[in-house]
Amino acid sequence: MNKWFTVETIDDYTYAISEYKHWEQVHSYLLVGKTKAILIDTGLGVVNIREVVDSLTSLPVLVVTTHVHWDHIGGHQHFKNIAVHKDDAEWLSKFPLPQQQVQKDMMKEDCEFPESFKIEDYKPYQGGASKLLEDGEVIVFDNRELVIIHTPGHSPGHICLFEKASGYLFSGDLLYKGYLDMFYPSTNPIDFYASVKKLRDFPVKKIYPAHYEIGLDSQFIEEVIKEFQKLEAENKLYQGSGVYTFNNFGFHM
Repeated sequence: MNKWFTVETIDDYTYAISEYKHWEQVHSYLLVGKTKAILIDTGLGVVNIREVVDSLTSLPVLVVTTHVHWDHIGGHQHFKNIAVHKDDAEWLSKFPLPQQQVQKDMMKEDCEFPESFKIEDYKPYQGGASKLLEDGEVIVFDNRELVIIHTPGHSPGHICLFEKASGYLFSGDLLYKGYLDMFYPSTNPIDFYASVKKLRDFPVKKIYPAHYEIGLDSQFIEEVIKEFQKLEAENKLYQGSGVYTFNNFGFHM
């Protein structure tokens, strides 16, 4: 197995493919059906994630993008079929940050990069999508179904994915145990709050985020909502209001 990635088995047909050696600790998720598979995000692109996917399944793969930020689309170049929400689709073909800024962000903290990785050659994926997603759409792949939940706030076209049969919520950058970012020009704290509340409509059992700890309890949704409610009451729910630290997560506005 590739030394850059760590593969964790969630169940017999669901895997977390993680990049723990990078400071962002990015997770992608492989969901295997009977005749095809879904890969949720493709990580940083430091090492070819396709090699790991191919070691786990020989089935055709559809990449579903939670959002078009550089740390989630790094391996898109290795796949032919890519889906993204329509409100983030433009960024796939024209990434909004210069290459130098992306390289700087990649190297923000010391990491154990492989010898083959050269930061001067690193750049975000630039290409199209084979499928545009909309809120409420259901991706059916054999015996599995994923509901697309449009959850803007971190990006205009950010999505979460919910599998009803298992109760798994793949939350992208909307929920994780770390600082939830709402300070970029393309983010919106009010939309972010509304998106988290939207998750109450789904019978979530476990949360699988794109960063840090995986397999979070569903109660985490209410913990995040509680802190949003407090800031809303204090009229602090706006971009630039500050950085807020809570028990095991925070808001960066």
